[in-house]
Amino acid sequence: MNERHNHLIGKEMPYSHAIQFISPIVFLIVWAFDSFVYKWSVGLSDLVPWPIRVGLGIIIIGLSIALMRAAEKTLFKGGEKLEVITDGILSHVRHPLYLGGLLIYVGFIVFTFSIISLGLFGIVFIAYNQLASYEEKDLIKIFGKQYIEYKNKVPKWIPSIKAIEVKKETTQEEE
Repeated sequence: MNERHNHLIGKEMPYSHAIQFISPIVFLIVWAFDSFVYKWSVGLSDLVPWPIRVGLGIIIIGLSIALMRAAEKTLFKGGEKLEVITDGILSHVRHPLYLGGLLIYVGFIVFTFSIISLGLFGIVFIAYNQLASYEEKDLIKIFGKQYIEYKNKVPKWIPSIKAIEVKKETTQEEE
């Protein structure tokens, strides 16, 4: 089965949709069985009261949804210009949709502190990192120096103070 789509630009890693579909299903099954049925690795959850774990998990998932919505607004705000998008949330992190998805996993892990799920999250993170790296290689082929400069300024996963400062400096220079 060919996983390529007729996008305006770029291509996705083969089987990327399958990876993004199967990963959360497997994760949720493992998480649920470990957290509620077998309880093999949830001993750490006894150290933090459940209202705190659930509250923190909900906050993390809420932030991840907000992050993904901000990314969608920036990426799909209209227009079909062929350019590197560097504004909005993309001025802080290069892969906000993937990051938002990964944070949802973290939110579930926080609910029960399942160590097995944490290990599975590591595997999922490696898969998402491969997806992002594959797409970035293609973006470099398409945009060249412009994307490389963006890549050098904006972190792949974790927003940094430096990226925020660069954005402020750029905004001040434009004024």
